[in-house]
Amino acid sequence: MDEDKIRKAFEASGIEDEITCPQAFEISEKYSIPKMDIARYCNQREPRIKIRGCQLGCFR
Repeated sequence: MDEDKIRKAFEASGIEDEITCPQAFEISEKYSIPKMDIARYCNQREPRIKIRGCQLGCFR
């Protein structure tokens, strides 16, 4: 996982403390970052980045 690449992509997208699934999918495609790496980054960061609007209904 390239944390620096993800951090820069989040900064460019204005992501600070929460992200929606559609935003994560868009960043994944635009920056060629695997979706699981984005999820891992969100969960490992302190404070964590909340995932909102999950397309599967897993996160609310």
